[in-house]
Amino acid sequence: MRIGLISDTHIPEAAPAIPRQVFDTLRGVHLILHAGDTHVIDVLDWLEAIAPVFGARGNGDVPHLSNKNRPGLPDDPRVKHARVIEIEQLKVGLIHGFPLPEEVPWRTMDELLDMYFGGPVDVVVCGDTHEARIDYRFGVLIVNPGSPTLPNQMSKLGHVGLLDIDGASPRANIIQLK
Repeated sequence: MRIGLISDTHIPEAAPAIPRQVFDTLRGVHLILHAGDTHVIDVLDWLEAIAPVFGARGNGDVPHLSNKNRPGLPDDPRVKHARVIEIEQLKVGLIHGFPLPEEVPWRTMDELLDMYFGGPVDVVVCGDTHEARIDYRFGVLIVNPGSPTLPNQMSKLGHVGLLDIDGASPRANIIQLK
């Protein structure tokens, strides 16, 4: 199974729409996970033209009365603060912000997984930092696809990710959009 990973689209703040290259890159995936900061629910609607979508509610997805580009996401069954999705033989956790264990040394990895997902998961898909990266910590694959519109907080074309799952084996890739 191939899963498209995206985060921090910041629409319409960063751009009026998702870049066309995102759709080109994610064409053919079976599922899309958006790790938050969509800012408008339209983003999930547009992505659903490719595949079913689950989203995490990011810190920028709450209403900001002083910023018309951040109206907040309405209640929607596709969006939760955090969720666990069982795919083949794996549990995939989806959340906006997930600190690496060394960033919060007062918490163990088990405590982080319990706090956010109610127990162990095999893969964590997160966003928030706009920094695309793939990490392994304590047997958990942690994937942050970065941002297609504001990579590393800069206005330019960024990244998305792909997660391939074959039974109990996950493999992630970060794709630089061109």
